Amino acid sequence: MILYKTNEEVELMKISALLVSHTLAEVAKVLKPGMTTLAIDKLANEFILDNQAVPSFYNFNGFPHHIITSVNDVVVHGFPSKEELRDGDIISVDVGTIKNGFHGDHAYTFIIGEVSKEILNLVKTTKDSLFLGIKEAVVGKRIGDIGYAIQVHNENQGFGVVRDLVGHGLGKDMHEDPQVPNYGRKGSGMLLRENLVIAIEPMINMGKKDVFFDDDGWAVRTVDGLPSVHFEHDVCIKKGEALILSDYSPIESAEKLNINLNTSYY
Repeated sequence: MILYKTNEEVELMKISALLVSHTLAEVAKVLKPGMTTLAIDKLANEFILDNQAVPSFYNFNGFPHHIITSVNDVVVHGFPSKEELRDGDIISVDVGTIKNGFHGDHAYTFIIGEVSKEILNLVKTTKDSLFLGIKEAVVGKRIGDIGYAIQVHNENQGFGVVRDLVGHGLGKDMHEDPQVPNYGRKGSGMLLRENLVIAIEPMINMGKKDVFFDDDGWAVRTVDGLPSVHFEHDVCIKKGEALILSDYSPIESAEKLNINLNTSYY
């Protein structure tokens, strides 16, 4: 069932989405080599609770942590752990919050230290493709238009567009209809109507598009061990131009001030 939101509900969802943005900004302030992803999980959980919300992911279908930290060849759903981050790692941090009865859910990929030009290009291309997909998220377009824009931009660079995982509707439940693939044909799929809220989230691999589940049953890895990048925004369908409920600005500001993070792809 497709659940369209009232304008009042959209405003409540924006509060949840922006809390995710500010949580990710707190993470961006402290990321560095030698830090564990469990420490990131603790920081994010405390920040969310301090802002009178709860983490969406904790105990969701048995997920045992508060946020998702996916490093290098982990596409999504990586467990925070005691393993220390190293110079040259890339890490996708995916955060969800519940506030006022609605979910916010989005992600950002950070680069720790120096990486190859190929990885910089992968991060830039994936991030750019998110906004190309968002440009298609308007009344009168179709779900396939979003996926087509993301797919073409990444495949033109030779990158693999993951097929096994997709974006989704968002609201009082974290995963609502419709599914929002990062691939598709122009003019195909469901017609987009006003006040549908969706999470658009390109998951793009440097190499092959294929993935597999790790032994923990959660982490999804690239089959060739090459890096994967994940960006995600919460978006409300509107006439003419999509309304982005989440905000990368505070994340990017914190990222630029952290000498341990690489923003040279901007």
